[in-house]
Order: sequence, then C-alpha cells, then structure tokens
Amino acid sequence: MKKLIFIRHSKAEEPSLEISDFERSLTTKGKTIANTMALRLKEKEKSAGILITSPAFRAVETALIFAGIFRIPSEQILLAGNIYYKLNLQTLQEDLARIKEETEIVTLFGHNPSFTELAGELSREGCNFMQKCGIVCISFKVSTWSEIARNTGTIDYYLKP
Repeated sequence: MKKLIFIRHSKAEEPSLEISDFERSLTTKGKTIANTMALRLKEKEKSAGILITSPAFRAVETALIFAGIFRIPSEQILLAGNIYYKLNLQTLQEDLARIKEETEIVTLFGHNPSFTELAGELSREGCNFMQKCGIVCISFKVSTWSEIARNTGTIDYYLKP
C-alpha cells in the first residue's frame, strides 16, 4: 500500500511588483492555519513519510511547519522544481522514482491548479478544488511507486482548513 498526501501551501502574501511569485511568503494567518492543519494531519497519520516540496518559498514554509509537527529534520525535506513549474502525472512519477520502495507515504507541498487536477486524475472519485492548506490523502493498492497510475487511487480523506 502506498499513500500520496497532497498539501496545498497555506495563505501567502498577495502578489506584488516588489516580490516575485516564487519568493512570496506565508502570512501570519497562513502560518497559524498551517500549524493547525499539521496537527490535524498528525491525528490521521503517525508519519508524514517523505516530504517533497515545491521550491517556492510559501510551499517550503508550509513544509517546514509540517516537518516541525512531525519531528522531521528540515534537511530531510526534498525540493522538486517540477512541483512549481510543470507538475503532471509524468513529472510526479519522475519525482517518485527517487523514493525508496520501503517508503509507504509521500507528502507533497505545492500549488493549484496542478494539485487539484493531479489528485483528481489519480483518484477514482475525482477531487474538488483544493483550498489553501487543504490536505488530500490518496491510497493505492500497489507495492511500488512506479505502479501509481491514472484512476487507481482512493481518496482516504480531504481535510479543509
């Protein structure tokens, strides 16, 4: 059994001319919401498994908050440019190819619209719009990460802030 947990970054600063989209930070409220959602995830999962995040600052900040709650050292968080630039099933599979097969859970931190679209593509049920800091957990009855494919997963839960 493998699980993918999609976590959309929390509330970030509004886009501006002074700060690039890539550098936008979480707001104070966004940090509070991320902490609350990390605690809610911890009620569902003993482990967050391997954390993979978009390198955009707001996604990294969200991942760091979750890592803190799950007591995962920050240096163990993996960065994946694909999550920011061009996440789709093919690029997700490329990122999952880096994961050891004994790992059962991978938690991804990133952005819409790709997170909603990909979660919908992977699950039989489809996925409605993911809110900021929303969490979708999809399980797969497979033994290797390479077996994850379109319409093969089941949504275990969708946690909304």
